Amino acid sequence: MNISYPAVIHHEDNAYWIEFPDLEGCHTFADTLEDIFAEAKEALSAYCSVIVEDNKLLPQASDLSSIEHDANDIIALIEAPITDKQRSVKKTLTIPAWLNTAAEQHRINFSQVLQEALVERLNIHP
Repeated sequence: MNISYPAVIHHEDNAYWIEFPDLEGCHTFADTLEDIFAEAKEALSAYCSVIVEDNKLLPQASDLSSIEHDANDIIALIEAPITDKQRSVKKTLTIPAWLNTAAEQHRINFSQVLQEALVERLNIHP
């Protein structure tokens, strides 16, 4: 899922920094204008992914025309993906008792083994 938020790009001391007025504390910086867009996308994605992972609602994005800024600032709409790869879900499964006993004796981490098996079976390279 992709999200979009307006951002204000500032240029100071031969560098750029960007802030998202709707997302308190979401900002980043870069040396070039080209790099600031990549950094902004990454910051926006990480910031919003944490909100979603915490099961909170994302703030409503403001209209670009309502964003306050100085004359030298650039207003841009930044789009980024929201991921939930870090979020865990609980699964209930059934295995034979003898296999459970043997795995526990070897101190097997069931979650880790299941994750590794699924990654291999699905041919996913995280």
